[in-house]
Amino acid sequence: MRRLAAELGLAGFVLNDARGVLLEVEGEAGSVDEFLARLGPDAPPLAVIERVAVSESSAVGDTEFVIRPSPRSEPADAPVTPDSTTCADCLRELFDPRDRRYRYPFINCTNCGPRFTIVRGIPYDRPFTTMARFRMCSRCLAEYEDPGDRRFHAQPNACPECGPSLTLLDAGGERVDAPHPLRAAAAALRDGRIVAVKGIGGFHLACRADDEDAVAALRARKHREDKPFALMTASLEGALALVKLGESERALLTGPERPIVLAARIRGVPVARSVAPGAPELGVMLPYSALHHLLLADSGCTLVMTSGNVSDEPIAFDDDDARERLGSIADLLLVHDRPIETRTDDSVVRVLARGRRMFVRRSRGYVPASVALPDRAERPILACGAELKNTFCVAKGVRAWVGHHIGDLENYETLRSFTDGIEHFERLFAVAPEVVAHDLHPEYLSTKYALERPGVELVPVQHHHAHLAAALAEHGERGLAVGAIFDGTGYGSDGTVWGGELLVGDLGDFRRAGALRAVRLPGAERAIREPWRMACAWLVEALGGELDVPRGLAGAVAPRVWEQVRALVHSGTASPLTSSIGRLFDAVAALCGVRATVNYEGQAAIELEAACDPAERGGYPMELVGEHGLLVIDPRETIRAVAEDVETGVAVGAIASRFHAALAGATVTACSRIAGAAGTELVVLSGGVFQNRRLVEAVTEGLDGTGLRVLLPERLPPGDGGISYGQAAVAAHRLAVSVD
Repeated sequence: MRRLAAELGLAGFVLNDARGVLLEVEGEAGSVDEFLARLGPDAPPLAVIERVAVSESSAVGDTEFVIRPSPRSEPADAPVTPDSTTCADCLRELFDPRDRRYRYPFINCTNCGPRFTIVRGIPYDRPFTTMARFRMCSRCLAEYEDPGDRRFHAQPNACPECGPSLTLLDAGGERVDAPHPLRAAAAALRDGRIVAVKGIGGFHLACRADDEDAVAALRARKHREDKPFALMTASLEGALALVKLGESERALLTGPERPIVLAARIRGVPVARSVAPGAPELGVMLPYSALHHLLLADSGCTLVMTSGNVSDEPIAFDDDDARERLGSIADLLLVHDRPIETRTDDSVVRVLARGRRMFVRRSRGYVPASVALPDRAERPILACGAELKNTFCVAKGVRAWVGHHIGDLENYETLRSFTDGIEHFERLFAVAPEVVAHDLHPEYLSTKYALERPGVELVPVQHHHAHLAAALAEHGERGLAVGAIFDGTGYGSDGTVWGGELLVGDLGDFRRAGALRAVRLPGAERAIREPWRMACAWLVEALGGELDVPRGLAGAVAPRVWEQVRALVHSGTASPLTSSIGRLFDAVAALCGVRATVNYEGQAAIELEAACDPAERGGYPMELVGEHGLLVIDPRETIRAVAEDVETGVAVGAIASRFHAALAGATVTACSRIAGAAGTELVVLSGGVFQNRRLVEAVTEGLDGTGLRVLLPERLPPGDGGISYGQAAVAAHRLAVSVD
């Protein structure tokens, strides 16, 4: 702005305040008009202009344009920019031996670098970031104060003389005598060792992607049996050698957010088998910090770059914590002395047909960008989210800030990350919640946290209604819609385990119009880890009577144990009812022999989708029946057909494809019927099951053919990572209605 004002001969001032940017210009009317017209087009790449409010006042006679200090008296209401990948200008300097920032891992400018992960408060000025401890040298300060310089008011500005630096540690946390820590770390990676790397939002665990011994060792030490690892490759060309990328995937990979992009793997690529066993896709990302660019260049190979944690724990982001938790996994730790204020995992995205973006995980690069609320939050709101893949959300006015990916709230470390994150967002955006929205499940730690918040109004929101509301609110829809909400587990309004729901509702309320036929969940939580139990439950439901271990599970389940579980299903002991589509996928995967037990959530469904034969055009029958006022998806005939095909030796690929086609067809027909009866043309598809590319594309195509309008989550995940935003949208709507 100062550059633009000087160019146009305008006087006045600019400052960052708690609401954004405040500026005053005076001069010739034509020049002022041109200034306003060029604010957007001439803004820096990372600037976000939500709106421009203009008012006129009398000239005060200023003769120059100045930058004033930021006031701290008002409550915060300004956006905070997400972290952004290193820009092309900084990359040129990074690899230019003549530049004073040659090979400096913390190079940045106004157009790139860390933002959210270093912010401690707003306005966004250096004293309120983790860079406050680093005093700029004379040359950096000159850049910082020069309106014509690319680093003008770049708050993380630094150089090798005055900024953060790297240190290499051994597994015991002792300093390694290495004149060039990054080169030494790269050499260790080339030699097949595992290195913990401190990045922008936390630590990664890295090793060579083509070294089976190294990848297998990382899996064993991290206690992550099968869940796929992400890969980082130096360039788009490197990614194209690993996965099939369309234009949308390429744009995501090379964009400023730099997420992990899930794409179909190319056969025969030099990637260790243990990188993504059984998965049809590879998760690939490009370097997004100077440190990563240097590490990839020096190592000369594609690297596994996975979260720096032991499975089920939050990623390490503090040096001392990393020494304690990662020392048993990594051979070396590459650390630096710039503190990370907020840990953020890498975001994960896939692209569907027609270039539609779908988040699997929304975090670094996208958080904390706000998402608009259709209804103004009349009072400040906190939404606590779900238990798995947790995010939280704070909201006031028309803005909602969905937090970074927290993970599964199953241990103290993750719960602490959840509470710390909430406190940071409340402070950062000056939200003092008066209303707290939460899931109905009484045992969720997020629910317990909500119930323990003193002096607030509580708004309970049913799990699947929150999924529906999140998609509606994201698209600015307030009207009635049919929601096909398919997931693994959600606490139903009737106290049973829901997960295959056909809802009719809006932001305020819903009714259950249909559901998957409910069956027993033998052994409750144990059935989630052992899909063969769901195979038993569905076979009992479909066939009844005495049942031997089916052919697909022969050798995987002892007959005695099978009989014990069959007895549980018949009696209902320790076997609650569930309508979960996720558990139906588990049952079919187990029947086919794809997966009897799982090591991570959704593994059986992922591998069943991967097994599909793309040439298969058939589909099994799947009935729709009316029961007790609900339209019930009844897959008993489907299960009988699957079991028969397995016994007669039909290929797994054909069975998997026929099952997907059956479920897609039943979903399309059910949504069409319910939409017609409800008088709406809008259908929402959400819930974690719709991360299945084959299913969501088939259902979307089928519904499009009926003339219905289909909404999918695009700015937030369809899984439980979007629940908190849905809760906030429901709470805001109910508040608005109560005020009216």
